[in-house]
Amino acid sequence: MSKTVGDFVVRRLQDWDVRHLFGYPGDGINGVFGALNRAEGKIDFIQARHEEMAAFMACAYAKFSGRLGVCIATSGPGASHLITGLYDALLDHQPVLAIVGQQARNALGGQYQQELDLVSMFKDVASAYVAQASSPAQVRHLIDRAARIALARRTVTALILPNDLQEEDYEDPPRAHGTLRSGVGYTPPRIVPAEADLERAADILNAGKKVAMLVGAGALGATNEVTSVADRLSAGCAKALLGKAVVPDDLPWVTGSIGLLGTEPSYDLMMECDTLLMIGSAFPYSEFLPKEGQARGVQVDIDAGMLSIRFPMEMGLVGDAGETLRALLPRLKQKSDGSWRKTIEHNVRTWWKTLQDRAHQPAKPVNPQRVTWELSPRIPDRAIITSDSGSCANWFARDLKMRPGLIASLSGGLASMGAAVPYAIAAKYAAPDRPVIALVGDGAMQMNNMAELITVAKYWRDWSDHRWIVCVFNNEDLNQVTWEQRIINADPKFEASQRIPNVSYSRFADLIGLRGIYVDDPAQLGSAWDQALASDIPVVLEVKTDPEVPPLPPHITLEQAKNFSIALAKGDPNEVGVIRGAARQLLETVLPGREK
Repeated sequence: MSKTVGDFVVRRLQDWDVRHLFGYPGDGINGVFGALNRAEGKIDFIQARHEEMAAFMACAYAKFSGRLGVCIATSGPGASHLITGLYDALLDHQPVLAIVGQQARNALGGQYQQELDLVSMFKDVASAYVAQASSPAQVRHLIDRAARIALARRTVTALILPNDLQEEDYEDPPRAHGTLRSGVGYTPPRIVPAEADLERAADILNAGKKVAMLVGAGALGATNEVTSVADRLSAGCAKALLGKAVVPDDLPWVTGSIGLLGTEPSYDLMMECDTLLMIGSAFPYSEFLPKEGQARGVQVDIDAGMLSIRFPMEMGLVGDAGETLRALLPRLKQKSDGSWRKTIEHNVRTWWKTLQDRAHQPAKPVNPQRVTWELSPRIPDRAIITSDSGSCANWFARDLKMRPGLIASLSGGLASMGAAVPYAIAAKYAAPDRPVIALVGDGAMQMNNMAELITVAKYWRDWSDHRWIVCVFNNEDLNQVTWEQRIINADPKFEASQRIPNVSYSRFADLIGLRGIYVDDPAQLGSAWDQALASDIPVVLEVKTDPEVPPLPPHITLEQAKNFSIALAKGDPNEVGVIRGAARQLLETVLPGREK
């Protein structure tokens, strides 16, 4: 049998070191799936329950492996379903290639079934490169360019293959005018700022007496360099959510997360510093950074387009985080561990004690903070932790202590619900020997994550380490939005939009061959985590948590206090529980007549 275009696509992906494809089949992409079958497992296909989940998996695979993530879907709705997960990759700067089918070339333009203008549809999310193939000889350079651009620019690309083209005999492009003969391969360059720029940045940092650092996903892999610079400058270091694993939380000057989901020490660090060093972060909330004019700024980022868009930096350094910090370090003068560092370390110690106290406050029935607090000391070495968006992300951000060797991520720039379980599945293909833990709210589970437990049931026996746990915070509430309604919009909880059905996630796990554990007593949490982590099959740990434990921001403004009071005055459906929960979490300062 002659080699088809579909066969060539699979072989070329192999040449680009692609070993996993996440997706869902359909007649628009059958030619490539037939080729995958003929390739006899040289590329492993992982069948998601929905194309959106496949795109999340491709994004997470890129995050956890450092390789190109690839998702594949059929034409029409299969292609359109990928979009949300692809935006997750775009906003978190991950290299992902989407391969989608299209209707036969002769039918295009005739309003054929499942015919969509896919080039236009993908033009935003895959703005760096999207192309539709029209001839066999064209496919070679389309794959090569899509893969290389995704890797080089750390972005999303898309390749559209009409279904009839996939079945045609493949031919290399002829050596003729109007043809291209492309090649395979990409090695990241060494990008370091100019010497003069490094000197100028060092002068700014050396002049500072109270240096604050903020690290994001761009600093992953530069832990040693970040630590050395922080010690040289006697700085404190806050972490954006995607940078949670950059530096471990046992370092006394690491203040933890920043922003609405952040910590008081991080807030104080930014409000009191005179110099800010930001490394590889696109943290969006400028109100949590120093006030303009308060501090001088230096920023390091591989993408010049990200420089000085959150804070007016005095010096922007375009370069790889690790390489740039190594070049910068010899130019930095050693600062003494004076009152600034001592204040930071005192604030951090006090904060961890505060979190411990909050986690152990009584609740009805389980305090959600206690869930992650009990997990922290039990996290296995080399574990990968994923979190969904929503109130569970607060407890992931604040209460979970990172150690060296741990990896953690979530949907950052997009902050999409429904990413934690597909992320956790992809983690097992990026690193099958690592234990994986996902933290998920019940809203995300009902939205799309329950179905992906079926994917786990299908594949878990293939994983070398069977430790895979999803912890569901079951509070029957879309909790983050409920509290946003109260604090930001001055409205009481809207039952029609916020209350969700009570579902037995643990029993569903049992039903499909996984292990379910249910907890509604805080005293059982520790042993439940121990059982889950010791299980030889994947586990759904369902915890019945209290929706009235507020996800406190690190600083309560007067406007937030007034809004909360107004919301209560309007008549919240669970007013007594809201007041009880807020007071127990030291939120009494936002009640009427009190200001902070």
